[in-house]
Amino acid sequence: MNSNQLNFAYKVRHALNENLDNLPASTTDRLASARRIALSRQKKESPLHALAPQRLIAGPAGVMFGERLSWFARMGVAVPLIVLVLGLTGIYRYEQQRRINDTADIDAEVLSDELPLTAYLDHGFNAYLAKRGE
Repeated sequence: MNSNQLNFAYKVRHALNENLDNLPASTTDRLASARRIALSRQKKESPLHALAPQRLIAGPAGVMFGERLSWFARMGVAVPLIVLVLGLTGIYRYEQQRRINDTADIDAEVLSDELPLTAYLDHGFNAYLAKRGE
């Protein structure tokens, strides 16, 4: 109902309440029966629905996060993570060792005097050493 209809209903109710004592008994009875009929036709209220959030995800992932994981499922998550960490650590150590070996080779070549003295004055050789020493 909009505000105009609501205001009209309040005015009618107020007018009826003011003259309630002056109405004849037959009119009061008819109003009472009309009220009972109107109340019987009123829509029944639906039961209240409460939102109960659950942390579930549809599909197989929902089982993993909604319930406790079995030891097999936990291993299925932990083993790939451990393999990943070990693999990255191995790659890091390999690259470090390769860099150390390359630097050692350059140092050995410089210290063994296999290069002529003019090589040390060449800017390209310095660039070569800088590139190989990275």
